[in-house]
Amino acid sequence: MQKLQTLDYLVFFFYFIVVAGYGYWIYNRKKTKETSTKDFFLAEGSLTWWAIGASLIASNISAEQMIGMSGNGFSMGLGISTYEWMAAATLIIVAVFFMPIYLKNNISTMPQFLSQRYNKTVSLIMAIFWLLLYIMVNLTSILYLGALAVSGISGLDFYTCMVFLAVFAIVITIGGMKVIGYTDVIQVFFLVIGGLAATYLAVTLVSEKYELTGLVNGFKMMTQNHDDHFHMIYPKGNPNYMSLPGLTVLFGGMWIVNLNYWGCNQYITQRALGADLNTARNGLLFAAFLKLLMPVIVTLPGIAAYALYQKGLFQQEMLGVDGTFNQDRAYPVLLNLLPVGLKGLSFAALTAAVVASLAGKANSISTIFTLDVFKPYFAKDMTEKKLVLVGRWTIVVAMILAIVISPFMGIEKKGGFQFIQEMTGLLSPGIFAAFIMGFFWKKTNSAGAFFAIVGGFAIALSMHNNWLPGTDWTTVPFLDRMGWVFVICVVVMFVLSLVLPDEKKGLEVDSSMFKTTKGFAVGATIVIATIVFLYSYFW
Repeated sequence: MQKLQTLDYLVFFFYFIVVAGYGYWIYNRKKTKETSTKDFFLAEGSLTWWAIGASLIASNISAEQMIGMSGNGFSMGLGISTYEWMAAATLIIVAVFFMPIYLKNNISTMPQFLSQRYNKTVSLIMAIFWLLLYIMVNLTSILYLGALAVSGISGLDFYTCMVFLAVFAIVITIGGMKVIGYTDVIQVFFLVIGGLAATYLAVTLVSEKYELTGLVNGFKMMTQNHDDHFHMIYPKGNPNYMSLPGLTVLFGGMWIVNLNYWGCNQYITQRALGADLNTARNGLLFAAFLKLLMPVIVTLPGIAAYALYQKGLFQQEMLGVDGTFNQDRAYPVLLNLLPVGLKGLSFAALTAAVVASLAGKANSISTIFTLDVFKPYFAKDMTEKKLVLVGRWTIVVAMILAIVISPFMGIEKKGGFQFIQEMTGLLSPGIFAAFIMGFFWKKTNSAGAFFAIVGGFAIALSMHNNWLPGTDWTTVPFLDRMGWVFVICVVVMFVLSLVLPDEKKGLEVDSSMFKTTKGFAVGATIVIATIVFLYSYFW
């Protein structure tokens, strides 16, 4: 297989110039406000609904999806798309119920919510947990998988690719959330166009291997010859049941994963926190529509790669550096089959996904550290200009740590996407319990929140390592373990809130906050109806 040619590099260079140039223009246009922390971290309400929606997707779809989810598409099939389609439904719920609470109570960061609703101790502990999770799991995984893919396609040294991606992301991130938000619109354009081109050519290549032509015939051959890769719900006994246990994806732990990620995650909510309610909601709705499209871009290529693999293609190319089969090589190997020019476009799409996610994650790390750790505990009287400088240095330090740590995290062993889900799942149940109880039950107290966050993590870690007695927790799917941890956290929170009541007031919440416009209601109905159809068709 050929590596990138001159035309591919020209296409990629065009992408780089457009993104960097547009980001620089946005930065200079808003330079007068750069010393404001609200402007730097939240874009001070200047993002439009389409910029919010595009930024959400650009930050969400990264190497763990483009590489990791395609790898899972190769090994598991369409079922892994449940993370994308259930996320679309989750975005509707977050837009209707979560966002008005945040905006009504002037929430800028997730630790600030915990401080306002509970106390500073809970807020600080959660801020530290988030920083560790974002750097040790998310940032490192995105950087590692991104460099793995870029190296595989370009032929450049792995560590050179890692440094390049980190520096590119830093250049975008130090301009603040406004630059990230608007450059993400361009990133999503390249991501969608390049991703669809890769999918189209991969599926048509499948049809050629069956001596047919066209996209439709290719998809038909995939569904007919690899029917096991086109089911959304896995019954017990299916080899993929431990990853996606049956109806849990519809009625169990998958909701905890998605509601925590999309509704209680600084990395995501930061895009909407600076906007007014209608703009934020419309941005989340736009992101939900884009989410419906994502499996075509990130899962279908993996299934096509599987079909081609079964036909005898790239048997050696699917082997990792240690000589063993590595599913995460499916997407970069597939891109190397593309013709000159389109390979450059898809390479740009992949790079756009990685860089946008790195930038978004780094900005969230910077926001939490600067506003929730550094400012209140070390620099209460520091000027806005100096705080922004601290934020920028935090971004650089976080990237350096990710470069140093990522090779030692064992990301390649489980598959990148699954690694991130399982590691994040150690914190998700407790965090979500603290948030959801804090939203809707005024009696929820600080003791309960503390248990949910710290105790929930301890219980999840014990299950993960099979330290808890009573059953072999390694035989329980991690999504089901998350469900059990969430239930335990809610029950203990309920008891502690009754036994140890405190005077902490609930948030400002009333039913009128949850009313939406007719346009939003119509769009949300279309999203939900589409999800129901997809699950029914691919059951």
